[in-house]
Parts: sequence; C-alpha cells; structure tokens
Amino acid sequence: MFSNETEQIQKMLEEQNYVADSAIIMSVYLAKTLHKPLLVEGPAGVGKTEIAKVMAKALDTDLIRLQCYEGLDANMALYEWNYQRQLLHIKLEEGEGKSLEERESTIFSEDFLLKRPLLQAITNPKPPVLLIDELDRSDEEFESFLLEILSEWQITIPEIGSICAKEKPYVILTSNRTRELSDAVRRRCFYLWMDYPEYEKELAIVRSKIPGIDRHLAEQICVFMEMIREQKLEKVPGVAETLDWARALVTLHQDHLDPEMVEATLGIVFKNRMDVEHVKDSMTDFLSR
Repeated sequence: MFSNETEQIQKMLEEQNYVADSAIIMSVYLAKTLHKPLLVEGPAGVGKTEIAKVMAKALDTDLIRLQCYEGLDANMALYEWNYQRQLLHIKLEEGEGKSLEERESTIFSEDFLLKRPLLQAITNPKPPVLLIDELDRSDEEFESFLLEILSEWQITIPEIGSICAKEKPYVILTSNRTRELSDAVRRRCFYLWMDYPEYEKELAIVRSKIPGIDRHLAEQICVFMEMIREQKLEKVPGVAETLDWARALVTLHQDHLDPEMVEATLGIVFKNRMDVEHVKDSMTDFLSR
C-alpha cells in the first residue's frame, strides 16, 4: 500500500502519461528521496530511458544524457579544452606583454572549457536528471572510472582544481544486458528490472500515449504483440515498436487489424528480415486468435 509520498510520485508519472506499476513507482520514489542512482535493466524498447525523461519533466529540471558506446572515454564524458578558442585568444593577446603565467591562467579557465555530460550535471545550478544510457555498451574501464564520479561527485581538472557538485543530480543508469555490469556498480545503485509489459499494462500505455486510437484496434494490437513475443525471433519488438505501429495505423485511419495492412506495415514492428518472413508465414494464425 502506497504512502502519500509514493502516491505523489504515481501522480507525477501519470501527469506525464507514463504508465507505471508499483515496482517502478517505488524505485523512482526511493531514488529521488534518497538521492541514490537507479539502475534499470531490461530488453530494449520497454521504457527504461523514458523513466529519466519523464522524471526530468515532472521535476521541471534539465535532462542531461550521456549515451554510452564502445570506446567512450573520460574526455567525452567529462570535459575537453576548447583548443581552437585558446589559440585564438593567445593570438589576440600577442604583444600585450603578459607573462606566461598570466596567459596560462587566462586560457585555462572555465571560459575555455567544453563541458561534457558529467561535468554539466555537477555544475548545473538545479539538480538535473542525469541519464547514463546503455552503460553495458561502454568498456569496463569506463565503468570503473564512472564509479569514482558517482561516489564523490567531484571532478579534478589539473589546470583549475577540484569542482564539487553543489547539488547532486538524480541519476538513472540503463542497461540492455549486452554484457554483465560489475558488482561494484550494482552495489552503488537501487535496482529495477523492466520486462515486456503484460497485456493490460501495454493496452494502458497505448491508450495513454495515443488518446484518439480506437479501443478495439488498441486491444487487437496488444494481443498481437503479446503473441508475437512468444515466438523465437531475432529481435523481439518492445513497447516503442508497439507505439510506432499504433500511431501508423491510426494515421492510416484503421480501426481494426486488417491482414493486408498488417503485412504492409510489418517493417514498423520488426527490424529483421527473417522475423518479417516468419510473421508473414504465420499471419493467419496470429490474426485468427
């Protein structure tokens, strides 16, 4: 049973048209209240990233996103010096008779700093929502580097010194489990597993995100998706694909699943040729259930 505080979180999410179950509501409430990172794992397209987006809108604060990828390093996540601007400034000051120390103190200042997501999050005047998206795609070395930042919320820039967060950001980390994250990361976070939604929840999501959709069409789409996810597919479609498909069918003025229209729009739902062929071969079975 929810307390008044968790009910406020539920209302906050509902106002942003985000359909959340009790596990999501409780996780967001605790992460927000205790200011502890929330690690959200699950298949692609089930709404992990959306939690951070909705949270930022609901709190009326900035969303700062760090998209992870293989080879991501500290410079791209923290800061870089704007070398071109530094060189231009040096040329403009030529002939002014300033000492080397004076010139260095000028060009190595925050005015010449390119702030990347982690430094932006630390220096933001209002606590932002920091989304560290798809952490599993980064290297283990970057994951280890990130631990220190998340623990201390302090960055040391050799030319300037230490910069501490005045207001700690709300942190959401996501992972599609392409590799296993370390125990050290898991220990520092609250944990939430998000799976493909049950029929009733997915129907609620579709009707919430696409208000004008015919109810019968929405029901048929969600039944179809539920059956599809029971198949052996190369890439199982998530809620994102359900919503894309529903919007497309509404745009095409459909009020039910017509076999010809379904076949013509399978490329919206499936992003693999073998999956499309498999569904085409079984179309009659899917639409007759």
